Amino acid sequence: MSTQGLILTLSCPDRRGIVAAVSAFLAERDCNILDAQQYDDPETGAFFMRVVFAPDGHAADALREQFEAVATVFAMRWSLRDPAVRKKVMILASLSDHCLADLLYRWRIGELDMDIAGVISNHPASTYRHVDLGDLPFHHLPVSKATKLEQEAEVWRLIRDTGADLVVLARYMQVLSDGLAAKLEGRCINIHHSFLPGFKGAKPYHQAHARGVKVIGASAHYVTSDLDEGPIIEQDVERISHRDTPEDLIRKGRDIERRVLARALRWALEDRVLLNGRKTVVFTD
Repeated sequence: MSTQGLILTLSCPDRRGIVAAVSAFLAERDCNILDAQQYDDPETGAFFMRVVFAPDGHAADALREQFEAVATVFAMRWSLRDPAVRKKVMILASLSDHCLADLLYRWRIGELDMDIAGVISNHPASTYRHVDLGDLPFHHLPVSKATKLEQEAEVWRLIRDTGADLVVLARYMQVLSDGLAAKLEGRCINIHHSFLPGFKGAKPYHQAHARGVKVIGASAHYVTSDLDEGPIIEQDVERISHRDTPEDLIRKGRDIERRVLARALRWALEDRVLLNGRKTVVFTD
């Protein structure tokens, strides 16, 4: 049983009585609410809620079974999770290793509370001589236009067989097929080295330099079949000047990418991110 409290997240059509029903359910079982956040979206008419509560000895499985009746009444999409059971994360990377190295560092110091299911790359392990992979399972899966479907089938097999809850594209410079993107809907996070929706696709820093922008940014978003169009989780920017070359933008952008991806992943690990159509609701700490 978690000492951190169980986490209940839900979304449903907005109507009266949702908060009261959730609060009553917990109160009737002597569960103590430790933190609660909610949001009514006036545009979509949807309601979102995240509640952390002390279960007072109740098992998560039993509470899930009992809460089903409440969820049915309000047509909720919901989950109830014990954070003591850590989520499994599969990390995909390519030639650039800064995001991979940063995630592994934050994992080792306990900032990212997760189990790493493995690292998949279309480059060999020797590419990451500056990264401490330790004993993590490493899978070199080279890919070409001719072998893309077979390579993705093996990527999916590893994700499925390891039971990975989340997939992180840590500067994985391969566009996922529509089929794989659909299988990973709502649980695959990508870091794009641009402040979306601007400068999508390849070489966004070069695109930004050509346009003479005054700030550059990075965006962490869920992957969909539409390239760089998925629901955005987190973004950040940094000011630049006319003196900066594309190489300067790439160097400065690495820092933005690292911190944006780390924040987005931490929020996903803590069940703070709820999908809202093409957008997200993020209950930040």
